[in-house]
Amino acid sequence: AKKATTDHAPYNDPQIPPPVHVQFVDWVPGICSLIGMLVINMVDKDRIRGDDYGDSTAVWRARLFLFIGFSFMAGGLAGSVSLHVLKYVMMDYPEHEQYTYYGYANVSQNVALMLSAVVLWIAQSAQT
Repeated sequence: AKKATTDHAPYNDPQIPPPVHVQFVDWVPGICSLIGMLVINMVDKDRIRGDDYGDSTAVWRARLFLFIGFSFMAGGLAGSVSLHVLKYVMMDYPEHEQYTYYGYANVSQNVALMLSAVVLWIAQSAQT
């Protein structure tokens, strides 16, 4: 009987566990970038410029939240790059290319979140 390629290994073969697993630490950079993107896009653009707001503390708070959002995004990107290097590149896994994909996917996810935040920022600024 011909078996499909998605079938499991025969019962006689040893079940070798993979040397690396995706854990919660792999999710943290993406969560940080997502929080940063949400914070950045919740800030009112007119408050940053100081238009029509007599309260100078509102401008200062808006700029502070914008800085916090960018810090979260930069921390998420730096975290994903360091995670990629420390967990997937420096370790000598038997099938190296198969596991480095996880790190590349994590970095590209954070870059995509940063680019989407930039696109949303530009689109919201163009409306006013």
